Amino acid sequence: MSGRELVVLGTASQAPTRLRNHNGYFLRWDGDGFLFDPGEGTQRQMLLAGVASSAITRLCLTHFHGDHCLGVPGVVQRLSLDRAAHPVRAHFPASGQEYFERLRHASVFHDVVDLREEPVHRDGAVSATADWTLHACRLDHPVEAFGYRLVEPDGRRMLPDRLARYGLAGSDVGRLQRTGFLEVGGHIVRVEEVSAPRPGQRFAFVMDTRMCDAVYALADGVDMLVIESTFLDEDAALADSYGHLTARQAGVVAATCGVRCLVLTHFSQRYADPARFHAEAAAVYDGEIVVARDLMRVPFPARRAA
Repeated sequence: MSGRELVVLGTASQAPTRLRNHNGYFLRWDGDGFLFDPGEGTQRQMLLAGVASSAITRLCLTHFHGDHCLGVPGVVQRLSLDRAAHPVRAHFPASGQEYFERLRHASVFHDVVDLREEPVHRDGAVSATADWTLHACRLDHPVEAFGYRLVEPDGRRMLPDRLARYGLAGSDVGRLQRTGFLEVGGHIVRVEEVSAPRPGQRFAFVMDTRMCDAVYALADGVDMLVIESTFLDEDAALADSYGHLTARQAGVVAATCGVRCLVLTHFSQRYADPARFHAEAAAVYDGEIVVARDLMRVPFPARRAA
């Protein structure tokens, strides 16, 4: 299945509850599948959400607290059991290499998955294809943690009526896109004449952190921001002491950075009413707010107009 959407596999912080599993977030991005922070129970949550292990192409860990990584053994072993036919690349803080090795080989199993470790050492691009670049940025948490930002390059959208005006179709359109111009009947047609700008889409994933410059850098201008909002503002001092954000702070980030869709998650079990998180963020941000629930699917926003 292609397309772009977020599948929420778990939304609890520290300890799961009867209604919330440990963390887990699957981002379907066309032909790629990014699994972020699989906590304990993620393999079963994937089954309930209809996410096949074969859809995973990237495993991205922000840090090595258990609620963000204890699902790694089950996910890796499921990839082997299902004999994933493609390489799966794993990104995680390099300082936690020892922990990743323990998780990767947590028990005896028939290991046939092609899992390629690409640890994150510093801020910057950690992986890139022709279709996107994945960036990491160090956050402010008691242990080393990185947030992730996925950026699609800007492109152009071909306009059928203008292509028809010049008699362009089929392989000619592909050549025009590759070269930027094409000679048609003695006339040079440039790609700008038959297309319109198509802004690339952007996604950010910000987990356990205090407010810091990196949060804003990751969230800047994204179409969707998945961000922890462990605490409410009444407990802001507690949030700061533990290295976390409040729902209000998440709303401030979204408003400041021009975020289009704000997804709040990673909720402390001390709060019974999730509507309070929405209300707190909405007091400072007037865009789309999603209070994440286990197994919900969040469609990626439509492209911005050029």
